[in-house]
Amino acid sequence: MTRRVLLVEDDPRVRRVLRLALEDEGYHVSEAATGEQGLADLRAEEPDVVLLDVMLPDTDGFSVCREIRHRSNVPVIMVTARSDSHDVVAGLEAGADDYVTKPLVAKELSARIRALLRRVEPAVDQRPRRPVMGDLSIGLDDGVVLRDGEPVALTRTEFRLLAELAVAEGRILSREDLLDKVWGYGYFGDSRIVDVHIRRLRTKVERDPASPRHVVTARGLGYRLAG
Repeated sequence: MTRRVLLVEDDPRVRRVLRLALEDEGYHVSEAATGEQGLADLRAEEPDVVLLDVMLPDTDGFSVCREIRHRSNVPVIMVTARSDSHDVVAGLEAGADDYVTKPLVAKELSARIRALLRRVEPAVDQRPRRPVMGDLSIGLDDGVVLRDGEPVALTRTEFRLLAELAVAEGRILSREDLLDKVWGYGYFGDSRIVDVHIRRLRTKVERDPASPRHVVTARGLGYRLAG
């Protein structure tokens, strides 16, 4: 099945280069030059992934990403001209799943998209499929997470992160472990991605995110899931 990419980028030259490169990789690409057009295309086409530039003529990509998150759990990759902490963290806090920096390398971008789309699939494991940790119930097969019996709305990446911690059955997973399992980066990823998503995950599954009971930090080592 051909995967659909929505490319939201105001520079027509960049759009053309990316569209041709992604089409060569087998993707169907829709283009939008503004944030408003991108949101309209999202409603009309339901893409498999959104490639979203930070700098847009009518708004910024962070605002567009937050609006996308109000409407959809579609994976979002932010595109920024800078790799400094402000742009990266702001994009992830807005709800992006990943980020890439310009100038873009087509093969790397395609690899990021493939890794991101693999997260759509539920975690594969032969152990119990709905572990329960106190008031938290995690459906590894159906992707449904419950807290006190009420559904918790997670993005695909947040769910994969929680699922990997659940499958580890209380063992500590380092940031590098989680990058490899959830993002597929091995040791070449940016650990800030893990920390920001852990922070977002806690706001949804913890009663008191400042004093987490479930998603626990093992100082200097990583994270584990507790009951």
